[in-house]
Amino acid sequence: MKFLLHKDAGLSELRVSGDDYRYLIKVRRHKVGDLIPMRTPNNLVEEYRYRLERTDGREAYFSLQSHHRSIVQSPRNLHIGWCLVDPKTIEKTLPMLTELGVSKITFVHCRRSQQNFRLDFDRFNRIMESSIMQCGRTSLIELGESPNLSTFLKSHPDAAIFDFGGEVLQGDEVLETVVIGCEGGFDESERKLFGNYRVRVFTSPMILRSETAAVAIASRLL
Repeated sequence: MKFLLHKDAGLSELRVSGDDYRYLIKVRRHKVGDLIPMRTPNNLVEEYRYRLERTDGREAYFSLQSHHRSIVQSPRNLHIGWCLVDPKTIEKTLPMLTELGVSKITFVHCRRSQQNFRLDFDRFNRIMESSIMQCGRTSLIELGESPNLSTFLKSHPDAAIFDFGGEVLQGDEVLETVVIGCEGGFDESERKLFGNYRVRVFTSPMILRSETAAVAIASRLL
């Protein structure tokens, strides 16, 4: 754990209970005198170091010792236009994309996306908060939504699309916005939109799942 998120971080004294208490005391086995870095969900760049003063079996009590400002982020930006997949798949993949440093994800309602999916951005943010406490990143991925692929591409003329038949992604190529298809890929009406855009492909002969492609692309570009 790089730091703990706590809504009261910054106060001279604070208490930790519930799941956070069990994690710090039962799992990580922190003892009186240990220093614990904490940040608030609303201001991730300010870090406060607290000394564990005592516990009573249900709550832990801390006193503020020091404070400093620290920003940890990827040196590059990557915006993924991700054609909508099952939210359960998104939830499993978000921690990896957070750790890799993806700056923004726009979920695009593509022709082959199931239309009954509903996105719970609050839940996604909670998942990312758990991830940043482990990896130390000091920002959440910015999340957005686009009604269709045409709208997304018009707003991002610099986008590159990952699809069959494209040019091989070169090792030194820099891309800031990429589009990844959903399960089943793009349909022909969507491919007709690609004429003025770069289309890229990996050299691997295997077909990647949508979430595997997202992680592979982020790993390669970041």
